[in-house]
Amino acid sequence: MTIREIFEKYKTIAVYGMSKNPAKPSNYVPAFLIEKGYDIIPVNPTANEIDGRKCYSKMADIPGEIDILNVFRPSEQALAVVEEAVERRKQRGDIRVVWLQEGIESEEAAALAEANGIEFIQDRCMLREYKGL
Repeated sequence: MTIREIFEKYKTIAVYGMSKNPAKPSNYVPAFLIEKGYDIIPVNPTANEIDGRKCYSKMADIPGEIDILNVFRPSEQALAVVEEAVERRKQRGDIRVVWLQEGIESEEAAALAEANGIEFIQDRCMLREYKGL
């Protein structure tokens, strides 16, 4: 599936590591996607809400369906995040794409996601990719 197809087909994005700080990419990238009509679900254990949206401490707590898991965590945490995503997919059947933001890479996470039928993108900025289309 191409990046264009991902943006066209999927509209609900859980943002793992979304920040309360508007100066950080982990806040302004999801804010940009909200402006473009995407449903953003913040995942951050240190916040109750971010930008007026209910925040969840972990993916398992999100009641609705997730299409894309957008990850803003250090590369060394990516595998644990993908393990959580795979567990959720096994239980709920959602999470079709895991997208690691620019500067975040993990070949182990990629292998795990792909082995479990999850499309995997790493080291790419959703805002930049969207604007590039």
